[in-house]
Amino acid sequence: MGADRERVAIGIGSNLGDRRRYLEDAIASIREIDGVEHVVVSSFHETAPVGGPPQGDYLNAALTLDTRLEPRALFDVMRRIEGVAGRERGVRDAPRTLDLDLLLFGDRRIDERDLVVPHPRMSERAFVLDPLVEIAPDLVHPESGLTIAALHERLVARPAGEASR
Repeated sequence: MGADRERVAIGIGSNLGDRRRYLEDAIASIREIDGVEHVVVSSFHETAPVGGPPQGDYLNAALTLDTRLEPRALFDVMRRIEGVAGRERGVRDAPRTLDLDLLLFGDRRIDERDLVVPHPRMSERAFVLDPLVEIAPDLVHPESGLTIAALHERLVARPAGEASR
């Protein structure tokens, strides 16, 4: 990876409509973004929702990619991809056709109103770490200094009820 590119991790999920199709279409759209290359996709994981109103199970996955885009530019494209999929924002943790979360962007730390990287709850969520550890076990979380494999191991080792599975 060149000095002008950064490794990015994205979480992806859907629990409305044709979940698999929403994920596959979003992955195809991400592969087409100018300035994005080397997209690697985990397997799909079916998971129970965490929080929010009663709703159906999610289909989740994780992606890694290399990009020369700035975080805001990539985030804005991700929001547009969600919009094309009919994503509606409003109620927190509500069901959604498509959810794209910017989990990690190299070793950057971003704290803006609508964009926080590393994703603040990623280390507590099996639906994020289970797929991410498949494709990027050695990726390092810039705040904890731990690899994704170590974060996953720590999460799996927690007593039942302490982790958001």
